[in-house]
Amino acid sequence: MRAYRFHACCVPSEILRLAAGMVIALALFGHKLSTGADSPIQLTDVTEQTGITFEHTDGSSGRYYIVECMSAGLALFDYDNDQDIDIYFLNGGALPGTNFETPPRNALYRNDGNWRFIDVTEHSGLGDPGHGLGVAVGDYDNDGDPDVYVTNFGPNKLFRNNGDGTFADVTEQAGVANGFKVGAGPNFLDIDGDGDLDLFVSSYGDFTYDNHDARTMKGHPAYAGPKSYEPTPDALYRNDGDGTFTNISKASGLLSSAGTGMGTVCLDYDDDGDTDIFVGNDLMPNFLWENDGTGRFEEIGLLAGVACNMDGDDMGTMGAGCGDYDNDGLLDLYVTAYQDQTPSLYRNSRDGVFEDVTFVTGAGVGTTHTVHWGNDFVDFDNDGDRDLFVAMGHLQDNVELWDKRGSYRTTNLLFLNGGKGKFIDISESAGDGLKARFSSRGVGFDDLDNDGDVDAVVLNSRCRPTVLRNDSPRQGHWLQITLRGARGNRDRVGARVKLIAGDLTLVDEVHSGRGYQSHYGTRLYFGLGVRKRIDRIEVRWIGGRTDTFRDVPVDQHVLLIEGDSAAKALSAAP
Repeated sequence: MRAYRFHACCVPSEILRLAAGMVIALALFGHKLSTGADSPIQLTDVTEQTGITFEHTDGSSGRYYIVECMSAGLALFDYDNDQDIDIYFLNGGALPGTNFETPPRNALYRNDGNWRFIDVTEHSGLGDPGHGLGVAVGDYDNDGDPDVYVTNFGPNKLFRNNGDGTFADVTEQAGVANGFKVGAGPNFLDIDGDGDLDLFVSSYGDFTYDNHDARTMKGHPAYAGPKSYEPTPDALYRNDGDGTFTNISKASGLLSSAGTGMGTVCLDYDDDGDTDIFVGNDLMPNFLWENDGTGRFEEIGLLAGVACNMDGDDMGTMGAGCGDYDNDGLLDLYVTAYQDQTPSLYRNSRDGVFEDVTFVTGAGVGTTHTVHWGNDFVDFDNDGDRDLFVAMGHLQDNVELWDKRGSYRTTNLLFLNGGKGKFIDISESAGDGLKARFSSRGVGFDDLDNDGDVDAVVLNSRCRPTVLRNDSPRQGHWLQITLRGARGNRDRVGARVKLIAGDLTLVDEVHSGRGYQSHYGTRLYFGLGVRKRIDRIEVRWIGGRTDTFRDVPVDQHVLLIEGDSAAKALSAAP
């Protein structure tokens, strides 16, 4: 039996607002302390030197179809297994009323080192011309290289990696097109510990050109909201191990609830050894699908405290970040939302329930003027705790005409984890990478130059992307980990890693699909601060086995193989 307690949604709103008013002052005080101060994190815009010429389009023609503003996510992954992280940008497709001399398509850029990226889209076969929305990466056929699943407005696509730098469209034979829907966040995960990666596919709502809701705001055209369209159930596909999938949405329990999915992340929220599913829904309660270990799921979002915010209001949820921000060994959630709403930081409290600590921690300061999208917990300064990056930008491109508070293009936000459960907005002093104004969507985080710290890539709507190099002052040791399974699920999606270095204990998991409809983080990153020695690393693999690795040197990228007891160095600090 699971023990539940009352969630904040059930507490009278007057009490909550009084408490919120007290802690907002503390949060704002922390915000003011950061103004003008030297930042321990520096992110530099190096887009021009990368050779990346991709420009996003949402396919818009002035008709304001809702699928325009939702495009798109991106993926950071090593498609050619050369130990460099490559970049895959999704793009919107041409919608009715729009004509392109060259039809837009997704784009793959190969990392050739030294911050140079080469467009290999044509050769790779990943230039899907659909209206791209979300992406997840995983080795679904266990052949040793990463495959790509893309959600579209229209049929989704599964691309099998051929191992030679090219991909093949195997959607039809695999059976995972998922109909003609508005796609949202997808995720690979092993639902039952059998070694095969299954596939979760979220959908947004039942929009078609025929039921398009043409809206206006104070006489100006505007995008309709999610309540103009019926919610749609999400889908779950079981991997049959022979290159095909079976739709088990009904048998798994997922058809019991329909939603307006956007950002998703699959995580073991209750630390019981199996992978659960979080779905951020737009203006309706979020879902948390609890896995019973056999691949059957029960929706417990309200009971777990993540369905709504602390006032009991449904959020216009966009992106879903996941990480242990307070180093207590449990994975927390950070969920972005719409203008005039703050994101929600849900702290995992060990008894199966999350607590909304947004105001207490200061994690929502400076967010209400516009919409927030991709986000996650990232230790940018390698000090042993995870900071918070939030991509910002309105979805209404003319919001300034009818809302003087709104801004279509704005700067993104960076919150420094100050310890003791507090975040401090350091955006103004964190480098020129935080000064440019865009309407951002998906964000990915990885070490693009293999120098031991985490960089960022931002997909910006109707514009070029932003590639941010981490130039933070050297002040902490670090470790990067790649996991390798001995049987199936080669990248060990869902495996949990606990690292112990003296007084510091860090926890992370391998996820496939996260943030705002994006993918990144197959390699795990641990900032260690001043600690020069790692006592042990415990890896709990999906399926139940646990391996322990001892006395692992710091400042290197290591490979941990299931069933082995020694870490294998892949690279060290340059």
